[in-house]
Amino acid sequence: MSKSITIAIDGYSSTGKGTLARALAAELKYNYIDTGAMYRAVTWYGMQHGLVYGDEVKKDELIDELQSLSIEFRFVESAGKSELFINGENREKEIRTPEVTASVSAVSAISEIRKNMVQLQRSWGERGGIVMEGRDIGTVVFPNAELKIFLTARPEVRAQRRFDEWKSQGKDVAFDEVYEDLKTRDHKDSTRADSPLEQAEDALLLDNSELTPEEQLKVALSWAHDKIQ
Repeated sequence: MSKSITIAIDGYSSTGKGTLARALAAELKYNYIDTGAMYRAVTWYGMQHGLVYGDEVKKDELIDELQSLSIEFRFVESAGKSELFINGENREKEIRTPEVTASVSAVSAISEIRKNMVQLQRSWGERGGIVMEGRDIGTVVFPNAELKIFLTARPEVRAQRRFDEWKSQGKDVAFDEVYEDLKTRDHKDSTRADSPLEQAEDALLLDNSELTPEEQLKVALSWAHDKIQ
């Protein structure tokens, strides 16, 4: 019987970490955890309670609210995938708005929130057989993961992907605005004091600027099978 491993996928915003992680988990029959959605959940919750507005965060009050916040992933049959629930309610669509995107870096930079989320993430991944994606999975959450993948792509390619995604959802956005927001988020993620975005020394680099989702999955699957055998 082949062993179950932990796969950590990190990378910049809009590199397709979720797309790759979901597909890889499905192929391997592993559990998939979107850690970025967890920080989006905290951000959305804070916005609903008047604690988050843009880059302004009422830090102490938001930290206190964590004890009243339940985050979980449930498989939704109609969607054919796992979606995020906050306090028992499906909030998958709400956490994906441009407003949440604009504020999530400020929230995820708070050490106490990161520690809370990391503890939860580790509790889910103790048994292996998991694909987890985010920005510090291979460096902080699972530094001993058997397979670490760091995704990257050229900024203009990533901005176009985000722009196309939001336009398809009917959101009125300009490409230049999306591009500037992405550069700002890259800077915040890479320079924050707590768990900055960086490639783990033993992570395999996958630049998908010119790859289709199917092509990048083929590469990742070959790496995974090498570790599983």
